[in-house]
Order: sequence, then structure tokens, then C-alpha cells
Amino acid sequence: MRIAVLPNLSRSQARHHTDRLIQRLQSFGAGIFMKSSLRYAFDRPDIMFFDDFNEMIRSCDMMIVLGGDGTIIHNARHAAEFDKPILGVNVGRLGFLAELETDEFDELEKLATGDYHVEKRMMLDVHYTEKGVEKTSSALNDAVISRGALAPIPDFRVALDGQTVCEYCGDGLIFATPTGSTAYSLSAGGPIIDPQLACILLSPICAHSLLTRPVVFEPNAKLSVQTYFRTPSEAYLTMDGQISVRVDPKKRIEFSRSKKIAKIVRLKNHNFYDIVSQKLGDGRYEI
Repeated sequence: MRIAVLPNLSRSQARHHTDRLIQRLQSFGAGIFMKSSLRYAFDRPDIMFFDDFNEMIRSCDMMIVLGGDGTIIHNARHAAEFDKPILGVNVGRLGFLAELETDEFDELEKLATGDYHVEKRMMLDVHYTEKGVEKTSSALNDAVISRGALAPIPDFRVALDGQTVCEYCGDGLIFATPTGSTAYSLSAGGPIIDPQLACILLSPICAHSLLTRPVVFEPNAKLSVQTYFRTPSEAYLTMDGQISVRVDPKKRIEFSRSKKIAKIVRLKNHNFYDIVSQKLGDGRYEI
């Protein structure tokens, strides 16, 4: 088995835990791939380094990411591009998407025996116009339309297959997958959705109406949004909290189910609700 190891070395103890991880993987014969930019930290003859990131992902059988949720989500988008499974190791704070903590490396033996399963997670495609150029980006968690810091409160008109279905006045809108239902959408009052389901969740941000509620659309819905300001203002579109662009409010932004699928490796016998209770149960996590 050829495994691409992708650590976020800005995290405390990440380098130490990456060394431990590599040793455990090599103990059952796994080949280790890493980016050339990490050679300074892991310069060993038994690791294959790649200058071309895409070639590394294309050549591996699986990706293992050490970091927090942001690092896992970032790499999950790359994994989906090449239809590769990804396993997360939490060296961050919440680690909601991570399968393992750093004291659970014994579980890695299951990769050698095939005693694991892969969850398939729905993703979103977001079609938008940036500086006159039409673009499409994918998101595993969510895509957010919001006003600029000093912009007035806008109105948002949401259409389904070209027909207006709801209108909101507020700070923004969150379009989330079931995976993203436990992220920003949850903080905005959205429901928790089992990630094995397929749907598109729309949650308003600080809507100026007591009757405004989130809406769940069927997975193949073709949604679009137009933003209306009373004075010339800026709007922003952010995917997975990592890709952010300024968009023309007059241009329609479209959301639909992506053909790409995120494949999340599961080694342990626990369900989604165990994770929700463990990670979110008391509202606290390590700082």
C-alpha cells in the first residue's frame, strides 16, 4: 500500500507524531510518499518525495492527513479530485473529521488487513463569476455568501430551478452539505444531518426575521442566489472557510451536487452520533 502522508507542521507536536505515524505504517510494509517541501523535516531514504503534488496524489492508494479539520478539509478536496480515500489524524483542536487521535495508532494495522470501510461524502459545486471570469469550485463542508464588513444588510433571493422559493434579509447564507451541517451551519442554528444522507442545507446568518428557518433541499436541486443591496456594496463568497472571492452581487451564484465524492476512511466501530456527542456534547474543546 502506497500512502501519501500530509502533516500540518504548524500544529504543536505534529512533527513528532508524523514520525511515529511513518514508523507504524512502515512496520507493516506501507510505502510512504511526501511532498518535497517536507524533505527538510523527514529526509530519509525510505520515503519517496514528490515535486509534483498532483502526481503524488495520483500515484498513492490513500492519503493520511495530520492536522485539524481545516487541514483535513483542504486535502479532502484534492483527494476527491483523484478519487482517493483520506484518513484524518487529529493534531488540532476539535478534529471533527479526524478518525484517529495520536494515541490510537494501533488502529493503523487495520489498513494492512483491509479491516476498514470508506464513507462516501457528498460535495457541492459552486459556479460563480470573479472579475468577469466564470469559475467553479468544490466544497466538502459549505459555501457562504456574505456582505462585506461595512456593507449594509442585503436581501438574498434564492431560486430552485430558476423559480424563486425563498427570500432572506440578513448577513449571509450558508449552503452546506450533510458533512458541513456540524460546522458553521450548526452555529447559525441549522440542524445536524447524518453525513450518510444526501441533501443541500440552506441556513441564513443573522436573518432579520423571527420566522426565518433553515431549509433542506433534495440532493439534485439546482439552486441559485442573487444578492441585492440598496447602495453599491461588495459581497463575498467563501468555500470551506478557505477559498474566498469577492463577487459581483448582480451576478447569480449557483449551487449543485458535485460529481466528486469525498471518501473518508473509517477504522473504528463508532457511528456519527458517537462523534457528535464526544466532540460537541459539552460545547468545550481543548485550546
